[in-house]
Amino acid sequence: MPNEAMAKQMTSKDGFIAALDQSGGSTPKALGLYGIEPGAWSNEEGMFALMHQMRARMIKSPAFNGEKVIGAILFERTMDSDIDGMPTADYLWQKRQVVPFLKCDQGLDAERDGVQLMKPMPGLDALLERAVAKNVFGTKMRSVINAANPAGVAAVIAQQFEVGHQILGHGLVPIIEPEVNIKIADKAEAEDMVLDEIKKHLDSIKDGKRIMLKLTLPSKANLYKPLIDDKRVMRVVALSGGYSREEANRLLSLNTGMIASFSRALAEGLSAQQSDAAFDAMLADTIDSIYRASSMKAAA
Repeated sequence: MPNEAMAKQMTSKDGFIAALDQSGGSTPKALGLYGIEPGAWSNEEGMFALMHQMRARMIKSPAFNGEKVIGAILFERTMDSDIDGMPTADYLWQKRQVVPFLKCDQGLDAERDGVQLMKPMPGLDALLERAVAKNVFGTKMRSVINAANPAGVAAVIAQQFEVGHQILGHGLVPIIEPEVNIKIADKAEAEDMVLDEIKKHLDSIKDGKRIMLKLTLPSKANLYKPLIDDKRVMRVVALSGGYSREEANRLLSLNTGMIASFSRALAEGLSAQQSDAAFDAMLADTIDSIYRASSMKAAA
């Protein structure tokens, strides 16, 4: 069963989820935005070591705590790493009062029917067992929708819920993430399909279990309010999807009860070259702005 104190925080506390889960493909870009160019590492291990240093710097920053950051999503390598000699998930909860999640997907398949499903995950059960052993609360997995194609959208949501049930079987809370590409012309139509398909599949959540949803900020404000209000949904969180932090915060504030789970928008403006004081001040301002936009009263 999920940790009760973590579950209570994720269900009812104001705040947002930090997405610290950049994986292999997106790590060089994330490091570049942080001011570390590809020449700074000679192999993959060196690249991930630099990424862990950035994440640890964020997590240890004074403003990064459960007062406003109620959860954090980790990449597998981050879960397996330590901060000050303590496993990262334990450090997050015991030192920062931040609920730890794990990105559990292995990337995206080639596009078909206007969508990219998740790649097969033959090692998922073993990964979930490790996550449970490391005191992780839940998981996150991402698919991408590039067109309002009914067959494609239905396939994405069906796969997400199928894997979600596997995750629930390990006592973890799955964050289901069917991202709608913010650049497509039929974004609003795709979002209507996402809503309808999720509603269909929610009936499969039984026995008092609950899931979370991570969704693109919708073109129609409060589109996902029925999901936010559903007792089978612990929380609905928003991805920034390529919007600037300012625009993501603006759109988020229009959606009552939806909270942020930003990655790029959270790290925007942070740099390896900043002094600790400048880094901490920038991150504190960022956390404040995302917290305000995530407040459940923001659009009430």
